[in-house]
Amino acid sequence: MQAHTIRPERYGPPLKAFALERVTLPPVGDDECLVKVMAAGVNHNGIWAAQGHPVDVVALQGGGGQQQGFHIAGSDASGIVVAIGEHVTDVQIGDEVVMHCGWWDEDAVDDQIMDRSAKIWGYEVNFGAFAEYTRVKQTALLPKPKHLSWEEAASYMLCGATAYRMLYGFAPHTLKPGDVVLIWGGSGGMGTMATQLVRAAGGIAIVVVSSEEKAAYCMENGAHGTINRRDYKHWGPLDDLQDSALYHDWMMEARRFQKEIWRLVGARKNPSIVIEHPGEDTFPTSNFVCAPGGMVVICAGTSGYRGTFDIRYQWMRQKRLQGSHFANRKQCEAFNALVEQKTIRPCLTRTFEFHELAQAHQLMFENRDPMGNMAIRIGAGNGA
Repeated sequence: MQAHTIRPERYGPPLKAFALERVTLPPVGDDECLVKVMAAGVNHNGIWAAQGHPVDVVALQGGGGQQQGFHIAGSDASGIVVAIGEHVTDVQIGDEVVMHCGWWDEDAVDDQIMDRSAKIWGYEVNFGAFAEYTRVKQTALLPKPKHLSWEEAASYMLCGATAYRMLYGFAPHTLKPGDVVLIWGGSGGMGTMATQLVRAAGGIAIVVVSSEEKAAYCMENGAHGTINRRDYKHWGPLDDLQDSALYHDWMMEARRFQKEIWRLVGARKNPSIVIEHPGEDTFPTSNFVCAPGGMVVICAGTSGYRGTFDIRYQWMRQKRLQGSHFANRKQCEAFNALVEQKTIRPCLTRTFEFHELAQAHQLMFENRDPMGNMAIRIGAGNGA
């Protein structure tokens, strides 16, 4: 089959790392399926895999006895089941499906993404979506919403299910009507999904963007209000709390940011939930503006992995700091049902051809990607 592979000698920017080559079809286990990939989604897993950092994705395979010398990335896809393993009962050959990236053993705990066996397909597990065929666990297959194109169906699951878990997975800090939710990167894949989920629940989504164009897009997508991060200058680690001048300057900007939230909400009301994924640059502000008794839930660190903050506001205001990683099976099903019901739309804004895959990832790598989600046309571009 044709596949875009990543090899250790090419680790680096996506334009260097990805190469189209012919490889052998992957083996299919007893609880796995072989799926003809019609389209695949673009997300940061492909960026990290291309760089071989923070995880060497090819070396990682050696621990599982699956060393191939290459890695096929891609953690979002839609397609058609063409073969099934001996123990597969949930799907049939010919089913049109959406694939989520959760990979775990058949006997995994109920919250499967917390199981010791849990991995991310297309990142920690080889033979992801960026090929003509892929292998997935039967538990990772969900019905393709009938009203969506293959490209739309391939674009939403990773970001959407991740946002769903962040908003509903950690009781009692679950999304309720009237809750203010602060969402970083509101025009991106994660932000567009989280904003729609907040709106659908009757919450108040305040999203952070970097341009007026992105602000307008977010308002069309259901945001209550937007904040342009370029209007503030306090981003980055909060390194030295003992330097009173530096801390004063940081605090003045953080308070100004907080007051803008209040202005947009129309009341002196802080976010009950903060959807955090930039990490290093925004983490101090997220913890500061979070409401007393509220929760900062973090799923990534796209600006860096060092988390710094003034812990006095953490214990005195009794705030919760919660890590979150993708989603479990029930959460994926629940989110997909919202898409099937047309409550959530995929927000697909650009589609690339298969040979343009590296270019699509390079745009994301350079932070020049379009608003919303991107997809790669694979089988759907061959007369299917």
